[in-house]
Amino acid sequence: MDLRNIAIIAHVDHGKTTLVDAMLKQSGTFRDHQKVADRAMDSNDLERERGITILAKCTSVDWEGHRINIVDTPGHADFGGEVERILSMVDGVVLLCDSSEGPLPQTKFVLSKALKLGMRPIVLINKVDRGDARPHEVHDEVFDLFNVLEATDEQLDFPTLFAVGRDGWATEDLENGERKDLKPLFDLILRHVPPPTRDLDAPFSMLATTLEADPYLGRILTGRILSGRAKVNMQIKAMSRDGKLIEQGRASKLLAFRGLERVSIDEAEAGDIIAIAGMTKANVADTICVPEVTVPIQAQPIDPPTLSMTFTVNDSPLAGTEGDKLTSRVIKARLEREAEGNVAIKVTESDDKDAYEVAGRGELQLGVLIEQMRREGFELSISRPRVLYREIDGQRMEPIEEVVCDVDEEFSGSVVDKMNQRKAEMTDMRPSGGGKVRITFHAPSRGLIGYHSEFLTDTRGTGIMNRLFHGYGPYKGPIEGRRQGVLISNGSGEAVAYALFNLLDRGPQMVEHGTKVYEGMVIGEHTRGNDLEVNVLKGKQLTNMRASGKDEAVKLPPIMRLTLEEALSYIQDDELVEVTPKTIRIRKRYLDPNERKRNARKVDVA
Repeated sequence: MDLRNIAIIAHVDHGKTTLVDAMLKQSGTFRDHQKVADRAMDSNDLERERGITILAKCTSVDWEGHRINIVDTPGHADFGGEVERILSMVDGVVLLCDSSEGPLPQTKFVLSKALKLGMRPIVLINKVDRGDARPHEVHDEVFDLFNVLEATDEQLDFPTLFAVGRDGWATEDLENGERKDLKPLFDLILRHVPPPTRDLDAPFSMLATTLEADPYLGRILTGRILSGRAKVNMQIKAMSRDGKLIEQGRASKLLAFRGLERVSIDEAEAGDIIAIAGMTKANVADTICVPEVTVPIQAQPIDPPTLSMTFTVNDSPLAGTEGDKLTSRVIKARLEREAEGNVAIKVTESDDKDAYEVAGRGELQLGVLIEQMRREGFELSISRPRVLYREIDGQRMEPIEEVVCDVDEEFSGSVVDKMNQRKAEMTDMRPSGGGKVRITFHAPSRGLIGYHSEFLTDTRGTGIMNRLFHGYGPYKGPIEGRRQGVLISNGSGEAVAYALFNLLDRGPQMVEHGTKVYEGMVIGEHTRGNDLEVNVLKGKQLTNMRASGKDEAVKLPPIMRLTLEEALSYIQDDELVEVTPKTIRIRKRYLDPNERKRNARKVDVA
């Protein structure tokens, strides 16, 4: 069957997964009346809850005698490693761009990777039915972006479609074209994307690009066959990037992507994207091949991590009451398993006992990993995120991000002021229509930790902030952190409403009546800059004296409920986030107040 391999790439929320839904439906992949969930490719629970794609996934459709393998990719910058990895599997890309928002940082990132590989993208201006749509202006902006990224003349001559992925139609002529179905997109893919190069007579070889574990089949490696044919039970081996033999075995199972299902097949040819089982040690970026092959396939380099956190064993007084995976051994095994399948994450053992340094692309990526682990029954203590510095020519360099903020004009001054406090440099400011302004900054990554929630407050929830790793730049100097101190419990037990009511003047609280607390646990935010130890266990003393006025029922205002990402960005260096399957708590690193004072003195001396 005639093959095409394509990836759908775009910025977050520009409609990739919704478009793939429409392509699956119109190609006849689903039976009539078959019930299919929206965003069918987002099969992960976290993906459905957050409304974002986290893992790149493969599917395929049959169209007029041709098979089109489609890879749906994440749009968030933190999961850029997934996009970099899978581009080696495809021969062409469909670049989606929102008809109102236009090209955003992640659009630039994924497009630059595709252009470097020599691909000629198809541009699809999506969501043209929006009230604030400006499709022709966005088309010009995309052309300018191609130009900035030094595209060749062939790449600059890209075909363009206008579409509404949700309604399942695309057209080449926005004013006069027929708005009926996605046939123009399918036809353009078949015309514009070259078929894969297929050397069927050469020995079998393929580059592993994704890895997953199956309870029945073991390790499953997905990739595109570069040459030859793969057959079930054939002898294969795995080679590392430098040509060293990792292991030998046999292909116990071959799986092909047909619609949303993986189907067992007996044979596959060069050019097709398949999953192969039977190896026990092979990893992402390894070459899977027959024994006579001696030269590995070169894998694309992946951008390095920019942020790290320390994962430690939970040693709080409430440890073990909610989770069942507590020891450093199981935490280490889980982190190493994650690092195998996710090339953008690096795990190293820390100098402290029972602690591991986990480095990744951003707060969201590491937050998703922590959320997955807590749902699996793990209990962890997590440190404040830290950026990874580099020493270049004797100068300290730090990661710099490109930040694009879309805000209402009335809030632009506040945003510029806050970004200046975080050592950001404004590089562009222009109106973006509808009373909004688009401001572009180059800001140090450490200055952006925890800023997103403050940004939403400053813009009354109407602002949109997008970030992308820009490169390493000279160290910008100290940045002021959180201004408020915290309220710390001075005892262990259950919080009492009477005590919480008397502490309302001290600041907003994070616990409510009946919440279990312990000495050293953060129970609220102090209105001043210093930390304050408080007693939340003190109940009202009952006497046999009759009160002149009857007691009023204690009424407490709503508490601060921090999500995992908010808690990670809220804490300071001397605090930890305690994560369990049911609860997220903030605590001091040293629970004993005397130990806290001793360590604070050591830090001051240092």
